[in-house]
Amino acid sequence: MGPLSTSHSVRIGGRNEKTRQRRYYPAGGGQSGRRSSDPAALQKARIANKLVIARDGPEALDFLFGTGAHAGHDTSTTPEVVLLDLKLPKLDGLEVLRRLRADPRTRLRPVVILTSSKEDRDLTRSYELGANSYIRKPVDFKQFVKAVQDLGLYWLVLNEPPPA
Repeated sequence: MGPLSTSHSVRIGGRNEKTRQRRYYPAGGGQSGRRSSDPAALQKARIANKLVIARDGPEALDFLFGTGAHAGHDTSTTPEVVLLDLKLPKLDGLEVLRRLRADPRTRLRPVVILTSSKEDRDLTRSYELGANSYIRKPVDFKQFVKAVQDLGLYWLVLNEPPPA
């Protein structure tokens, strides 16, 4: 099976209408060693879409809203999907989700919670705040790669996002 994308682009953000390549944005990469394996899993899953990784909550928001270190970033091209870890440093994923849903520019963007949290309150609160999906990261790397492949297939190929 080939990559899920048919073209390559250095453009960061949403869909490039010219190439129809879809992008996604993982906010955070997990905790305790998972951070470095998440991008590896995405690569191993053969997802060739543009990937932007934020290491903490404020960085994610700065990128998505074109503020702070990302001031001037073109926010008119939003990611097709945001993969959001709940256990982000500085500002947790639930607060990032709340701010994404409070802003008209990102209110309709799909947000998938991809986390190791097994807390029912995290699951419930994620949906209350508007998450589109909640997925617990498998501990086994092969299972994680498979989960990422399935996520990519659904959110980047099969799902029809809202108009920009």
